[in-house]
Amino acid sequence: MAVRKGKRSAEADRLDFIGALDEIEKERQIPKAVMLKAIEDSLKLACKSQFAKGVNPRVTVNPENGEVKAFLDYEVVDDEDVINDNTQIRLTKARLEFDKKAEVGDIVSKEVTPKNFGRIAAQKAKQTVVQTIRQEERKVLYNYYKEKKDDIITGVVQRYTEKNIGINLGRLDTVLNENEQVKTERFKPTERIKLYVVDVMETHKDPRVTVSRTHPNLVKRLFEEEVTELQDGTVQIINIAREAGSRTKMSVFAESDNIDPVGACVGVNGARVNSVVKELRGEKIDIIVWNEDPEVYIENALSPATVKEVYVDVEEKTAEVTVPDNQLSLAIGKEGQNARLAAKLTGYKIDIKCESDVANATDDEE
Repeated sequence: MAVRKGKRSAEADRLDFIGALDEIEKERQIPKAVMLKAIEDSLKLACKSQFAKGVNPRVTVNPENGEVKAFLDYEVVDDEDVINDNTQIRLTKARLEFDKKAEVGDIVSKEVTPKNFGRIAAQKAKQTVVQTIRQEERKVLYNYYKEKKDDIITGVVQRYTEKNIGINLGRLDTVLNENEQVKTERFKPTERIKLYVVDVMETHKDPRVTVSRTHPNLVKRLFEEEVTELQDGTVQIINIAREAGSRTKMSVFAESDNIDPVGACVGVNGARVNSVVKELRGEKIDIIVWNEDPEVYIENALSPATVKEVYVDVEEKTAEVTVPDNQLSLAIGKEGQNARLAAKLTGYKIDIKCESDVANATDDEE
C-alpha cells in the first residue's frame, strides 16, 4: 500500500505542476509551450551528464500529466554503413529490437530515463520555470515599450539623482538624462510629464528606455495629439527646428486650398497651440506654411519679421534676404535665434541685410 501511495503522490505532484503552468499561462500570458520547451532543454542538459560522452538524449515532458521521459534517437542505416553508434543503428538491429518494418533513413527511439530522474526533473523544472517567467516578462516589457518608440509616453517624476531625474513609466523605471532635459524646466516629485521615447534596448535585466524632453519630435507628437487634421493626414508637419525651452519653428502644409494648416494647428482662440505650449512650460512656437518655392518658404520661416526680398542659390543652398531697416533686429532675433532657426528649418544658409545697407552697397558699386 505504501508503494502505491508514493506513486499516487508523485503523479499528483506532476499534475499540480502542470496545473501551475496553466495558471501562469492564463495570468501572465506566458505560453505553456514556451515553459515546457525551456524545461525540456534544461532537463536535457541534466540528463546528458549521466551518459557517456557523445550521447545526446532527448527529453520530453507530457503536457497533460507532467511525466518526464528521456530517449535516445537513432538513424537507421545499412548494417555496413554505421559510423557512430551513438546516433546510428544497423537496419538488422532496428528491425529486431524496435520495428520490424523499419527502413534505412527512419528514426527509432529508445527510452533511457535514468533512475531517480523524477526528483532531478522536479528541481530543475521549478528553477527553469522561475527563470523562464523572468525572461518572458522582460520580453513582454521590451515589446510593450518597443511599440512606443518614436512616440510620446507619460511618466511620473520620482526623484532627482545628481543631474538626472528618475522617472516611473508605469511598468518600469527609467532616467531622464541631463542631456535630454530642458535646462529651464523644474519638476516636483509625483508630477506627471510627457516624454518622447528615443530608443528601447534589451538588456539582461529590464529593457532600457531612453526618453527626452528636448527632442524636436516631442513637439510633433504633442501637436498630433491635439490636431485632428494631423491625425487624419489632411495637414502635414514638414519640418521642425527647435531650441528646447526657448523657441520652436514648425512648418506645415495642406494639400487642399480649403484648409488653413496654420489655423488648424493654432486652433480656436489658440486652444491647440496653447495646450502644447503649456506642456512645454511656455516654449514659444512659430507655425509657418511650407512652400515648395524656397524663396517663399524662407520668407515664411523668418516670421514674424517682414521680408522685402529673397534671392536663393539652390545649388549652394544659400539665401540673401533683404528686410526693412526696422525689421532687421526682428528678423535676426535675440542672439540670432530667429535667423538660426529659420536656417535650420529650411536647410538654407541665410544672410540677412537691411535695405539701407543694400542701397549703400549699390551706390558704392556705381
